[in-house]
Amino acid sequence: MSWEKNVRKVVPYVPGEQPKMNKIIKLNTNENPYPPAPGVQEAMKALTKTFGTLRLYPSPTCDMLIDALSEYYGIDKDKIFVGVGSDDVLDTAFLTFFDFKDKQSGNLLFPDITYSFYDVWASLYRIPYETVPVNDDLTINYRDFCKGNAGGIVIANPNAPTGIELPVKGAIEEIIKSNPDCVVIVDEAYADFGDETALSLIDRYDNLLVVRTYSKSRSMAGMRIGMAFGNPKLIKYMNDVKFSVNSYTMNIPALCYGVASLHDEEYFRTTVGKIVATRERSKEKFRKLGFSVTDSKTNFLFVSHPLKPATEIFAALRERGIIVRHFNNKRIDNYLRITIGTDAEMDELFAALEEIL
Repeated sequence: MSWEKNVRKVVPYVPGEQPKMNKIIKLNTNENPYPPAPGVQEAMKALTKTFGTLRLYPSPTCDMLIDALSEYYGIDKDKIFVGVGSDDVLDTAFLTFFDFKDKQSGNLLFPDITYSFYDVWASLYRIPYETVPVNDDLTINYRDFCKGNAGGIVIANPNAPTGIELPVKGAIEEIIKSNPDCVVIVDEAYADFGDETALSLIDRYDNLLVVRTYSKSRSMAGMRIGMAFGNPKLIKYMNDVKFSVNSYTMNIPALCYGVASLHDEEYFRTTVGKIVATRERSKEKFRKLGFSVTDSKTNFLFVSHPLKPATEIFAALRERGIIVRHFNNKRIDNYLRITIGTDAEMDELFAALEEIL
């Protein structure tokens, strides 16, 4: 068929399974096991009373959410971009900042073991890229990104799917400082569960974009809310691209619920604290069962057993109604990524693993 010659062909990103089975323990897509803040439910009720507003387009500038994020983070409004989940934000950033017209520009760089959407976007937008191998222990050697010859850099911190965190001072900042001629994106999807953030650096480095999401720590993966922070010029360029593709990216419920979530800091801190406590307890339980476990600073663990192949454990857990994530990447195909669930869910997981092993 002759029309196929003009088709843009890419190998798509493969999202985590959303199983249709009943009565499962779902630990495969890093969703939060706890509900959103109570204020979000109140916002839902309030929205039903103004149901007729859904006939209107949402604000293209998303003012109500950007105002709330500005107040919450103490960051000027013109330094904030929002989108339909951090995937939408990152997609817009790739499209905006990595248009390598200059043949002298280096390639886009990101680790070989990281969020597997990066190479998809790079391929989709015809962005020349290189993957930089992580160390054998799955840590990122930040010096590999400090050579100053990149056309762009993307670092997930903490990294996914390993969960390992780089220090901002002495690692992330060195990467940014070493690459003043390109945009450095720090993807902080899991930063609320860790110890580090590069947010304080956006006023110091005009080439830094920090990306975050509501999907993990704020229990709102289903609402698709993401944001980016950077200097006003970066944000303007992203908005220019956004308004050239789709002005109305965020719907009215997402804007309302996103604002409501920011108003309950105690609930947010309590929920994150529960997940971190369960994560640390689970690390020890995995180790007692003979697993190697990365020092994750996220809401998931990355584990491998020396005697039992990951594919066998994955299948055996699935037979018991427990869904985890396995990757076919050659370097990590003997690892499983396991989302932190409630204490009760994790206890069921460990009971199943004791049977399987």
